[in-house]
Amino acid sequence: MLAAKIVEPMPTPVTKDAFRNAMSVLASAVNVVTTDGPAGRAGFTATAVCSVSDEPPSLLVCLNRSASVYDIFQTNDHLCVNTLTCDQQALSNLFGGKTAMDERFASAQWSTDVSGAPMLDEALINFDCRISNRVVAGSHDILICEILAIRQQESGDGLVYFQRRYCQPV
Repeated sequence: MLAAKIVEPMPTPVTKDAFRNAMSVLASAVNVVTTDGPAGRAGFTATAVCSVSDEPPSLLVCLNRSASVYDIFQTNDHLCVNTLTCDQQALSNLFGGKTAMDERFASAQWSTDVSGAPMLDEALINFDCRISNRVVAGSHDILICEILAIRQQESGDGLVYFQRRYCQPV
């Protein structure tokens, strides 16, 4: 006698909207990620930044392949993650919009360190990095970044994005 095989129903795929709604309740630090090199200077606002390892010190940055800055970051080998303070919401909006690069960079004071990538002078923390690996994942590239230098303010509160809006510490 043959045993009947039970076929389990396939789970309903997670929709793009459901995923975005779920991610909106995952609080994230707001960063301006910058680069300078053979392809030129560029920057964008990112919340998809996190630590990878402390040996070697590294972090990752997710960059949408449809972003206007994608080709520049694809060519340049260095970047700086500039974590914003709670009073830098306007800067986040500027780097997250369609403003020309020259105007974005003219809106703040910048310096450089080891990599030559622009470091925001008033950032809560700067991670000066070399891009050591690029991984394609869905619509984004994951940039694995070896940290070459860190500059950190003595105090201050970070700008956080939560439920599709900026939040400040209570």
